[in-house]
Amino acid sequence: MSRVQELIQQLGLVPHPEGGFFRRVFLSSRRVLPQDGRPERLALTSIYFLLVRGNPSRWHRVASDEAWHFYEGSPVELLWIDPGFRAVHRRRLGPVGPGVRPVVVIPAGAWQAAYTLGDYTLVGCTVGPGFDYQDFTLMRHDPHARHHLLRRFPALQTLL
Repeated sequence: MSRVQELIQQLGLVPHPEGGFFRRVFLSSRRVLPQDGRPERLALTSIYFLLVRGNPSRWHRVASDEAWHFYEGSPVELLWIDPGFRAVHRRRLGPVGPGVRPVVVIPAGAWQAAYTLGDYTLVGCTVGPGFDYQDFTLMRHDPHARHHLLRRFPALQTLL
């Protein structure tokens, strides 16, 4: 059995709509009222998230800050675009080394995508205020955002 198959089985991971495999591991019992007009949300949520070669995290947006934590495997290339499509930011998430850090935070509302730089990467993603699918948008379902990506950063369309 491959390490990817072991992780999927042992951690109970299932396919995620954006790509990769996931499982919720923490849902806060506390609720908060976001200051951006959204209704009450869980204070914090966390998932295991597994990326494998050829199955990236596709461009998506979350309405809350999202902290990515490295657990095992190869480093991940994390990309995000500010809401105004002015710049692409890139960070390497993985074991501590030159240009690689074990935690990267994606700001709320930024379009984000990620892919493993090897065969697989296991990370954790923690969202606060907590993740809710009402706060989640895939770029492929947003024609306006897709248009801006294709116009400003056409090389990144492979992650749609």
